Amino acid sequence: MFEYMTQAPIQSNPVRRILAASLIGTTIEYFDFYIYATAAVLVFPKLFFSASDPAMATLESLATFALAFFARPLGAALFGHFGDRNGRKATLVAALMTMGPSTVAIGLLPGYASIGIAAPILLAVFRFGQGLGLGGEWGGAVLLATENAPPHKKAWYGMFPQLGAPIGFLLSTGSFFILSKTMNESDFINYGWRIPFIASALLVFVGLYVRLKINETPDFIKIVDNKQRSKMPVKDVFVKHTKAITLGTLATVTTFLLFYLMTVFTLSWGTTALNYTKSDFLILQMISMLFFGLGIPLSAWLSDTYGRNKMLVSANIVIMLFGLLFPFIFIANNSFLTGLFLSLGMFLMGLSYGPIGTALAGIFPAPVRYTGASLAFTLAGILGASLTPYLATTLAQNYGLAYVGYYLTLAAGLTLIALLGSRKMMSEEA
Repeated sequence: MFEYMTQAPIQSNPVRRILAASLIGTTIEYFDFYIYATAAVLVFPKLFFSASDPAMATLESLATFALAFFARPLGAALFGHFGDRNGRKATLVAALMTMGPSTVAIGLLPGYASIGIAAPILLAVFRFGQGLGLGGEWGGAVLLATENAPPHKKAWYGMFPQLGAPIGFLLSTGSFFILSKTMNESDFINYGWRIPFIASALLVFVGLYVRLKINETPDFIKIVDNKQRSKMPVKDVFVKHTKAITLGTLATVTTFLLFYLMTVFTLSWGTTALNYTKSDFLILQMISMLFFGLGIPLSAWLSDTYGRNKMLVSANIVIMLFGLLFPFIFIANNSFLTGLFLSLGMFLMGLSYGPIGTALAGIFPAPVRYTGASLAFTLAGILGASLTPYLATTLAQNYGLAYVGYYLTLAAGLTLIALLGSRKMMSEEA
């Protein structure tokens, strides 16, 4: 990484370019991330793990899915350091170029039948690379948007990176849906699933082009000009901003847990225990993503109008209640109720996810903002998402679907406590 130097004059970023660069990057990153999540349920148990025990192969596949969440804090620390030291722009480009090649490599990886135990090992390595890249991507994209935002519109600008999540999911799920409809099962398992992974390389080039055309954010330029750069941002976050990193992490846990319950777990449970076809369930999930996308701008507008903390507190209270509905509306042979269940869950996800990036950026000062926001977000991913598909599947198999809902309600209660404790910290000016 090069040492950032200010140059006069510094051109401001046009609004459209800012928002496009923050949106396109996260769309690509989440597309890459979600095609793995989908394949981890539909393909990888059959291809990269021993076929002697299908149930165990599914759990092992979900374990590799979890691996990326443990890589993300490392990515947050690494890219956060350079983002706070050397600038947001260069770091965002580096994060994009870390995740992209890892995704393409997964698409080219031979299966267990060809290379044996090396297949799941290499899969885990490339999955780690995905997590490392995404760990540095998200925080930088949020700062690119919020640090260029005018007063009282920070949540609105900050929602654009968040929109990359539903768009990326729609693209990934849509890809698998089209492939499943145009190929037989054998061709899909043999080579069809690889197409989205390899094709992601084209999206990376688009994202790279857009990000190379943006200028550095005004907040970072001020840090450099005032000689305020932190020597060790990671150390400063944990030593000087302990309360912020702790509460910020806990305040984000439910956002992750709800999303991966509504995507990875429901896809697995719906196509096995509830006997929905793969294509039918993917359609229901894609419909639910529209409600996810609707919830994000709505929550951003409400956050700028009434306050980020109030918005997040309200969303989490409703999520606690939603957890109690699991066994009543997520049922077999009723596509309407299952679709309603998924859509409601993803709408609530949008209400929680929309302002969380701006809220996390707001509780850290500019010299450690990239590192702090990224670490809080990724640590929450470990707590709220890494093991969620595995734990939810275990709870459902052993105790029933109601206990998956109780799991969500309990997590939302923990997040609610953290949000109430961080009211003063979540200032309206990042």
